[in-house]
Amino acid sequence: MRIIAAAGVLALGMMASQPARGDIFPVPPFKGNDTGGIIAYSMATQVDARQVAVDHCARYGKVVKFLGVQAYEGGYISFSCRWVPYGAANQPIRTLY
Repeated sequence: MRIIAAAGVLALGMMASQPARGDIFPVPPFKGNDTGGIIAYSMATQVDARQVAVDHCARYGKVVKFLGVQAYEGGYISFSCRWVPYGAANQPIRTLY
């Protein structure tokens, strides 16, 4: 039992001595799904971020609502995709199946 405990402490010590790496999984400059997404601020300075978001939400038959902007290098522009556009008296968009 002491050997197992000693091996566990040794393994834990080895893992604790390794530096944490945040660059293992690179984040793409644009990521989203049917509920919204994020656009890297560095990408937004090169392309029209508003049009990228509008095109993305249009794929799902929705409209875009921008939520926030982190206006610095490494920041993101966040947006959501909504079924009902603002000012439409909260009537849902009609879909034909």
